[in-house]
Amino acid sequence: QVQLTESGGGSVQSGGSLRLSCTASGYSSNSYSSFCMGWFRQTPGKEREGVAAIDRDGTAKYAESVEGRFTISQENAKDTLYLQMNSLQPEDTAMYYCAADSGCTAWTLLNMGPGNSGYWGQGTQVTVSS
Repeated sequence: QVQLTESGGGSVQSGGSLRLSCTASGYSSNSYSSFCMGWFRQTPGKEREGVAAIDRDGTAKYAESVEGRFTISQENAKDTLYLQMNSLQPEDTAMYYCAADSGCTAWTLLNMGPGNSGYWGQGTQVTVSS
């Protein structure tokens, strides 16, 4: 059973930075690198939205609202996904979730989310104050 564990959330002032991490466990040997990974966020009363995603070839896709401010990366040796968030704004306040799926591209994961065979983490809260 694959498990995704996020960390790195917190409270910052507008213009600040945070780096989120997502550690994956439970993958079969050498299978982690075959998965697409991504970050999503959700605020109360709104649907979960894709923030950034990266596929096994290293292709990254971003939501327009974070393009140029957020950077997604992965370290396969540590089975870890990162999201570097710079120039944070109050509208970035949300619960951030890590997701993984197979048989996808960065674009499909970002825009459609993980399928029935995909996985979600429990989330980490990011709060940006003005």
